[in-house]
Amino acid sequence: MSTSTSTLDSLAIGIDIGGTGTKFGIVDRLGNVLFSSEISTKKHIEIETFIADLQQNLVPLIEKAGGIGRIKGIGVGAPNGNYYTGTVEYAPNLPWKGILPLAKLVQDEFKLPVVLTNDANAAALGEMMYGAAKGMKDFIMITLGTGVGSGIVANGKLIYGHDGFAGELGHTTIIPDGRYHPGTGKKGSLESYASATGVTTTALELLANSKRESILRKIPKEKIDSKKVYEAAIAGDALAQEIFEFTGKILGMALANFIMFSSPEAIILFGGLTKAGDLILSPTKKHMEENLIQVFQNKVKILVSHLNESDAAILGASALVWDM
Repeated sequence: MSTSTSTLDSLAIGIDIGGTGTKFGIVDRLGNVLFSSEISTKKHIEIETFIADLQQNLVPLIEKAGGIGRIKGIGVGAPNGNYYTGTVEYAPNLPWKGILPLAKLVQDEFKLPVVLTNDANAAALGEMMYGAAKGMKDFIMITLGTGVGSGIVANGKLIYGHDGFAGELGHTTIIPDGRYHPGTGKKGSLESYASATGVTTTALELLANSKRESILRKIPKEKIDSKKVYEAAIAGDALAQEIFEFTGKILGMALANFIMFSSPEAIILFGGLTKAGDLILSPTKKHMEENLIQVFQNKVKILVSHLNESDAAILGASALVWDM
């Protein structure tokens, strides 16, 4: 390992807990991920065995980075993570149920200060410190993956709300009495339409409700996903292109609502669906502008995250440490 000025400074640990896997790494102040690794989340039925596995895999990285004395603290991003209490509360995608004192469990194990927030808020902080939002004081981060997450930054501060759960824009109602969301029991949420899962549902609906020719008809229904829809759209498939047009329309309408709420400088999009490029960005921008009142039109940029997707979650969680 080099002994550059940046590595001689204190370091931060970033941990991103996902439903399937947990990524973690050691990061310097410039946003260089010096060491990183990953463990399974879903194989751990008990939180205690998860913490033990994390300890076993993270301690060797700490030693490689120069020991515990170099580490300023640990930042954790997790679904339904509460910044104020350090707890993960009723996360539907994690194997552990109820309210978990996750920050305390990690702190007790590693004897380091720990700060926790939800995964989308961590992504917003990472973007502000290291990515496309560097220097911005007002922006909204939208993560387009299996679900739709969001983090809202206003006046240079992440908005947590009175209870730590502000910024659940993916669960706002965009189509009254629309699609049922099995995770929340609500109807018509943005997440039901503008996530990778939503794209798959739109594809299955269009295929069932029309007789139009499509490459997608050659794929077994259970194998259709957003990647297959993208590949068909790139190949010129009109039905697949319509799926992205519809998805972009819904997302654009929602973004217009969000803009009129906090007047951000930019909306930053992150996650798997952004790989569709103009297929989703063009209709999103078009319908966003059409649904804005005049005072907000042509003012807000739509940007795609600059962060390397494999490192972004670790960077976002580590950014929490520098705010301690």
